[in-house]
Amino acid sequence: MVVDAEIRTSGHPDAAGEMIAPMSTLFTHVPHPRISERKAEGPPKVRDQLPRDGTLTRANSWLAVKITDGVGTMWCAYIFAVIALISLPDALKAGTAAIISWIAQTFLQLVLLSIIIVGQNIQSAASDKRAEATYNDADAVLHEALQIQAHLEAQDTAIESILTAIARAPHCPAPGA
Repeated sequence: MVVDAEIRTSGHPDAAGEMIAPMSTLFTHVPHPRISERKAEGPPKVRDQLPRDGTLTRANSWLAVKITDGVGTMWCAYIFAVIALISLPDALKAGTAAIISWIAQTFLQLVLLSIIIVGQNIQSAASDKRAEATYNDADAVLHEALQIQAHLEAQDTAIESILTAIARAPHCPAPGA
């Protein structure tokens, strides 16, 4: 529209007839740098936290993750419970001190360690889901904010058109004048 081009380049007069800058020049949207960084990064993942410096460090991390994955299963906890129970009769024969030692050093360390890792893995998976949901929510909010920005720009253009039309219209005398 020709009026839109005139508004954007020349603005519109105020009540005293002085030119006012077009609304589109009053605000310039400058996207935050984090927006493009977020798009490039995506949601954080556990694998992103693993060290990448040096072959030995990567191999140690890989092995630690594999062992943790293996020990952090209920099947491993069952195997450890069986192993611990094999030594229980000897502890019972040796008396109270041996029973307490067996509970603390054998049963708790072998069996509960695996069960705790299983629980932590479940909690970690839930935390990852929450983090991804938060990331997706933030992405949706960003999209909505950009839509609002576009809506405001469209309103600015419409208001500028109205103001130009009003400025060009013959002025009606005030009532009672």
